[in-house]
Amino acid sequence: MAKQDYYETLGVGRGADGDEIKKAYRALAMKFHPDRNPDDKSCEHKFKEISEAYDVLKDEQKRAAYDRFGHAAFENGSARPGGFGGAGFDFSATGFADIFDEMFGDFMGRGRGGQTRGRGADLRYNMTITLQEAFTGKQTTVRVPGSASCEACTGSGGEKGSQPVTCPTCRGAGKVRATQGFFTIERTCHACGGAGRIIEKPCKNCAGTGRVRKEKTLSVNIPAGVEDGTRIRLAGEGEVGMRGAPPGDLYIFLSVAPHPLFKRDGQDLHCRVPLPMTTATLGGTIEVPGIDGSRVRVSVPAGSQHGQPFRLRGKGMSVLRAATRGDLYVEIQVETPVNLTKRQQELLREFEAAGKGKHSPASEGFFAKVREFFEDLKD
Repeated sequence: MAKQDYYETLGVGRGADGDEIKKAYRALAMKFHPDRNPDDKSCEHKFKEISEAYDVLKDEQKRAAYDRFGHAAFENGSARPGGFGGAGFDFSATGFADIFDEMFGDFMGRGRGGQTRGRGADLRYNMTITLQEAFTGKQTTVRVPGSASCEACTGSGGEKGSQPVTCPTCRGAGKVRATQGFFTIERTCHACGGAGRIIEKPCKNCAGTGRVRKEKTLSVNIPAGVEDGTRIRLAGEGEVGMRGAPPGDLYIFLSVAPHPLFKRDGQDLHCRVPLPMTTATLGGTIEVPGIDGSRVRVSVPAGSQHGQPFRLRGKGMSVLRAATRGDLYVEIQVETPVNLTKRQQELLREFEAAGKGKHSPASEGFFAKVREFFEDLKD
């Protein structure tokens, strides 16, 4: 008996893409699965056909061979498609794992995280500090809303004097099994949450959870040298676990606020300082602040240019877990004078006429190149 065309078996055209083929297979697999039709042998045969067709058409190489040679491409074991046979039914080859995930994913705890009973949840606290606090370090306190162990039941979740009993649903295993045709599926027991025991007389104060809502104050040590985005972990200061389970952790995420004078680059600091034109020209001394509150004197040599940096070693940020400091870079911003008097303007014109380019080598060199450029265009 001749085999039916694989495209006809799945009900798709030869130009169908992978998504169309997969969608068609899923619909047919759900319809003709033997577990859904236990008394219909024809469905088992149909399921075998659509699985074999899908196994070929989902694979680009197999599909190309089938489009060229038809069913002959897989004769004599050259490229045997999956299906029912001597090796059994290959779920991974036929893509039935996708159907399995859709049908039983939530039932098995996948798709929704598969959370089981265990330690309490971790908490996050966002804290903003100044650049000076990042330099010196800081000892502070934070108030964190969370949970604490119930004092009435000491965290057990049961009334005083009561003891947990074996869960009748899972018989203490914490898991239950269900059979779906030839599948045996194991999942966390919904009655006890995987603990294997239940509380018959829950504590009235905490409703059997073993914890109550409570805000707590914690002391936090911020070391010197921390950077923006640094995370500090306080072990065991997160949410208390249910019914005596261990607590989670508290994570404090630090954000360093921008500074009006300094810009940080790792362990170094940068500071832009406006400088009068006369000081840049004749030279002099300026005073800049240090991040540690000190005053730092900087000698500016005559003829200093706009944007010129001066490096002050060891005047930058503290280095985390080290006794060293970064550097401070002072960048001068030469300021053009404004609101000049008539006499000042005359003096500048006299200065310009007397210099004739000797005092501005960079600009003279640039405009010399400009003149050469236009002369070359004329030629």
